[in-house]
Amino acid sequence: MPGLHSQVSIIMSDIPRNSLVLYKNRPARVVEIGKKIEIETENGRLSVRPKDVTLLHRGPLASLAQLTPRQGAVQTAWELLAGDTTTLPDLSDLIYDTFTPQTAWALWQLVDDGLYFSGTPEEIHVHTAEQVATTQAARAAKAAEQAAWDAFLARIGAGTYLPEDAPYLNEVAALAMGRQERSKVLRALSEKEEPESAHAFLLKLGYWDEMVNPYPARLEMPTADPDVPLPALPDEARRDLTHLPAFAIDDEGNQDPDDALSWEGEDFPNGRLWVHIADVAALVPPDSPADLEARARAANLYLPEGTIHMLPPAATAVLALGLSELSPALSFALAVSPAGEVTLTEIVPSWVRVTRLTYAQAEERLADEPLAQLLAAAQVFTARRVALGAIELDLPEVRVKVEAGEIEIRPLPTLRSRDMVRDAMLMTGEAVARFALQNQLPIPFTTQPPPLPAEALPEGLAGQFAQRKLMQRSQPSSLPGPHTGLGLPLYVQCTSPLRRYLDLVAHQQLRAFLRGEAVLDEQALMARVGAADAINGSVRTAERLSIVHWTMVYLQRRPDWTGEGVLVDRRGRRDIVLIPELALDVGVYSKGGALNAAVVLKLTGVDLPTREAHFRL
Repeated sequence: MPGLHSQVSIIMSDIPRNSLVLYKNRPARVVEIGKKIEIETENGRLSVRPKDVTLLHRGPLASLAQLTPRQGAVQTAWELLAGDTTTLPDLSDLIYDTFTPQTAWALWQLVDDGLYFSGTPEEIHVHTAEQVATTQAARAAKAAEQAAWDAFLARIGAGTYLPEDAPYLNEVAALAMGRQERSKVLRALSEKEEPESAHAFLLKLGYWDEMVNPYPARLEMPTADPDVPLPALPDEARRDLTHLPAFAIDDEGNQDPDDALSWEGEDFPNGRLWVHIADVAALVPPDSPADLEARARAANLYLPEGTIHMLPPAATAVLALGLSELSPALSFALAVSPAGEVTLTEIVPSWVRVTRLTYAQAEERLADEPLAQLLAAAQVFTARRVALGAIELDLPEVRVKVEAGEIEIRPLPTLRSRDMVRDAMLMTGEAVARFALQNQLPIPFTTQPPPLPAEALPEGLAGQFAQRKLMQRSQPSSLPGPHTGLGLPLYVQCTSPLRRYLDLVAHQQLRAFLRGEAVLDEQALMARVGAADAINGSVRTAERLSIVHWTMVYLQRRPDWTGEGVLVDRRGRRDIVLIPELALDVGVYSKGGALNAAVVLKLTGVDLPTREAHFRL
């Protein structure tokens, strides 16, 4: 076997000077042969290794300019040889009646084209009629696709589109919705491949209008209620509490009331507060289809345009309090001391007869029984929480609602009835936390660390705004701990099992414990806590961004909007102004005003994709 040097010499001797070779699939003429081969290409001379070139014809070829196009009997040769194998010289003789550098290059271009032929100079495969037809069909489809793409880009450049452009535009919409990270359309238009750019493009073109809210999809939220089976309500013993007037107090329009309040016995502090909660765990046991679906959703998704529930609609129909004459509940009896300390005296499955009230209706009846007793108990509990360091933020709140294409932004007034219901729920959460701790019952506690340290805060809304920024996120945990914001030494969220998954888990644990059945251990509990916590942040973000989106649409429809704001912060050369009627904080160029000063704002523009409204003082 010859050595490496001998092999190289043989290869180089096979490629004479002035021969035609392929270099990177383009023609080249061999000029000199030495340790390397010097070739002349269309772009000049260079030295290459023998293995970098392929011999097409031994020449002589005086110049690449001699490689002019040739006409030959290509179709006839293909029909004669279809399905066979041949060589470059033989095929050249058949097509061109000769084999020269010119015909070798012309023929290689046919091989490289791949319609009728493919292979190497030594072995050329002649395609069958079926292969040729398949290739032609593919090329025709590609040409049609390119023509459609070019026509689409021309229309887009003119600011218009046709129905057949939907596939292209839906690709942009997928980026705007966060379902993919790239867009061929935006890339072709030299636009940024970002959700905001995609959103802006679709709005400008008119493919989307302002009514498209992309944020739930962008955060991978479900767009419909779950469709999973629910069993019938079990036939089991329930305490008859229908003799106690029970009130489900909610915002106007609420469709899933899951808590109600009653008072039993003498006037406060000698009676008992009953908090009735929808008995969701009776229909949704651990690891049932509805439980798994709720775990994957973590909570109801409350959007201005409607609610996407974590449980099937049938759960609300059967369990929501006050939708039927009698409602099944899990009822918590609480004794509240004059100092605001709470003791859980009973937990019982029950039947309750519930009257539904709005907060405004309840406010008008707070002097009447039994609401007067409920209010008295709630107020001493509030005082205790404040004494324990509860942080009571009093910032403007609004309700944003979209219905029939109209956007309503309605301020939520500060009402004692709202505070009363809130504190009744907090009483229940603290009492259940103590009950679980005393009985060594694994349960998802909710804790919150102290606010971030800061220097002295300003007064008024500016101070409230600054305090909110210092608050740290509350966290679910298998271990009890203080909830600083609420001013509670320990706390369990357990009063909204129709709306929040971890509340449902708490109910599942309580129900199993009360019935003497096996409860989830700490490991199983934490798996559920982790699953829900991983999704909850996205749920809240989708809600927040959706509210801002519809607020921007509201302003966009009112280009002449003016209103009052309050200066609450400064960031460099910009003032941060809180607009109470919109519960919206915006940046404006600084005028050097004092914190808490009232200012009048004039809307100058809205950028919907970036959720920014621009104002001037």
